[in-house]
Amino acid sequence: MTGTPQDGAAAEPRPTDQGVEVTAAVARAVRLLRQSRGWSLDELSGRSGVSKGMVVQIEGGRTNPSIGTLCRLADAFGVTVARLVEPGPPRRVRVGAASEAPLLWQGGYGGSARLLAGLNEPDFVELWEWRLEPQDRHDSADHAPGTREVLHVLTGSATVTVDGTDHLVRAGETIDFPADSAHGYRNEGTEPVRLLMVVVMPPGDFDRRR
Repeated sequence: MTGTPQDGAAAEPRPTDQGVEVTAAVARAVRLLRQSRGWSLDELSGRSGVSKGMVVQIEGGRTNPSIGTLCRLADAFGVTVARLVEPGPPRRVRVGAASEAPLLWQGGYGGSARLLAGLNEPDFVELWEWRLEPQDRHDSADHAPGTREVLHVLTGSATVTVDGTDHLVRAGETIDFPADSAHGYRNEGTEPVRLLMVVVMPPGDFDRRR
């Protein structure tokens, strides 16, 4: 999906060299994970809630999927988003700069989200860095049941919506909440917001048909 300053929606990251690498990694990971489970394209589509046509495009490396689509696919497989976007096999020790982390979301006003790290064994944890410029927002659908998010605001003030209720989180404050229902983050202030997010997921795949 492509965001505009009028709606504040997420815009797809530009097709940089890193973006091309991530697209190829996602295509390979989704195809291998689906085939290793013996799932058809229709099966993955049903489990994830992502259309079959989109799955075909993703596996063919012909599209740069949105952060929402990546989350739905990861939930269906029971893995982290990091498992889908990592270009190579997991390493025992990994050191990386934030600027090298995959850029998976861009807001209509200049905000961004980078996936700094992800663990798949034995726990399922992701670490994100989010930057929200004034008027930027990101709305997220439900994640797998039992998923929780922990946000720590470093600069500015973020409005976090959980189950339709807004919570103002200022610099130096932390919020944690169940992320298995609709939620979102936005910057209603005049200063940029920078926050770190930890996502903790339960083991097992999530079949949205259930």
